[in-house]
Amino acid sequence: MVDAAPASAAPRTGGGSFKDKEKPVEVRISNIIAAKAVSDAVRTSLGPRGMDKMIKTSNGEVIITNDGATILKHMAVLHPAAKMLVDLSAAQDVEAGDGTTSVVVLAGSLLGAAQKMLAKGIHPTTIAESFQRASHKANEFLTEVATPLDLSDRESLLKSASTSLNSKIVSQYSGLFAPIAVDAVLRVIDPTVATNVDLKDIRIVKKVGGTIDDTELVDGLVLAQNVVKSAGGPTRIEKAKIGLIQFQLSPPKPDMENQIIVNDYRQMDKILKEERQYLLNMVKKIKKAGCNVLLIQKSILRDAVNDLSLHFLAKLKIMVIKDIERDEIEFICKSTGCKPIADVESFTEDKLGYADLVDEVDASGSRVVKVTGVKHAGKTVSILCHGANSLVLEEAERSLHDALCVIRCLVKKRYLIAGGGAPEIGLSLKLQEYAKTLRGMEAHCFQAFAEALEVIPITLAENAGLNPIAIVTELRNRHALGENTAGINVRKGAITNILDENVIQPLLVSTSAIELAAETVKMLLKIDDLVQTR
Repeated sequence: MVDAAPASAAPRTGGGSFKDKEKPVEVRISNIIAAKAVSDAVRTSLGPRGMDKMIKTSNGEVIITNDGATILKHMAVLHPAAKMLVDLSAAQDVEAGDGTTSVVVLAGSLLGAAQKMLAKGIHPTTIAESFQRASHKANEFLTEVATPLDLSDRESLLKSASTSLNSKIVSQYSGLFAPIAVDAVLRVIDPTVATNVDLKDIRIVKKVGGTIDDTELVDGLVLAQNVVKSAGGPTRIEKAKIGLIQFQLSPPKPDMENQIIVNDYRQMDKILKEERQYLLNMVKKIKKAGCNVLLIQKSILRDAVNDLSLHFLAKLKIMVIKDIERDEIEFICKSTGCKPIADVESFTEDKLGYADLVDEVDASGSRVVKVTGVKHAGKTVSILCHGANSLVLEEAERSLHDALCVIRCLVKKRYLIAGGGAPEIGLSLKLQEYAKTLRGMEAHCFQAFAEALEVIPITLAENAGLNPIAIVTELRNRHALGENTAGINVRKGAITNILDENVIQPLLVSTSAIELAAETVKMLLKIDDLVQTR
């Protein structure tokens, strides 16, 4: 009796293989080529020996980075299929925060595999669905080999953060950044019950001046704005009561532009007197509430403060910091426990925040305001980042963000796996074994998916200047002999046990990369027409 064809097999046409009409084939190939072009553009920046890209934005700003998400975000991509890969990298950035380059390289490799299968005459839906199933299977295999982690195991957390930082421009400072990232995350969560980390509770303040070595973690609040000293007000306040105002301490202006002509000096005197009285009343109300540190939100309509009100505030020994940005307000309120005040009438003591010390300090050639000993310590932390120029600073901030994301991944899913291309090769071998148990077209698709995963170790070897064929063949042999943690050691240019080198990564980075890449490829393969609308 003849076996029935497997349900997942493509509908056969007379010639034995699936042949689509001319247009869908062209659309599919055009999509695949465009997406692979994006993938090849970022491929060289993968891994610890990856190259950096210099990006010049439309307003003349220069960015130097090797973070996949940043590169793609600034790329002027026009093709809709290529835009999907940019979104894919952004999705990985949100989900895991790290592995943004790997996910795009992986998607490019899967599309290359799919292109070969399409040429063989396998139906695109079959390929898409098999890839989706293969990605679920791959994640099952990965979870089996992952090591559970306890958040009290500081050593493993530091190793994971260092692994993420090693592929960045600031890799030589991973010994400084890794502990900062680990401590920052552990301070804002309760390790026993937390399942996620809100990275908005960790604020990175950048200041040009000094070197990256001067970067520090501040338990409290750091403000990049300076204290207003022009009227001789204080720059250091102990037992501070902090008020955050969103109204202006300057004489009111009419809504419309108009001019008043005063021809009597007594009237002139009266106007000035009224102005003094108006400001004095406001300042007295502020003092009456017991406030001695005043933060003033940036104002666009008129000056937030004028010289006269600054003079009164200085007389009453109130420290003034102006130009607080709108997006800083929430963080300041959470850190100090103050509430934003929109009107002087509602300026009362219960809306003030408390801190033991507010002090303007000189940090490596630039001045910052540090607020320490806040009432609700442990809810927020600030990282004060220094660098010789803005390019280094921006990249240091991105690298720190990636390291924080790695620790966040470990809080979300508490498992670790080896790095250095080891999990991908291990998966590839397991999926090839599994493919032998399948039948029909699905077996071919699983086989192709398994081979496509090898792009990560191949790229790592290429970027490190090693012979990719020799390295990946040896890596495959080691894994076939049961050495699950053998990986590419780019420093020694050989295959070693990657755990000895402390190269480990969170399970979530790899599982989310494989799943998101497979989903994107599935979407691209299912498109058979491009329609322009006016």
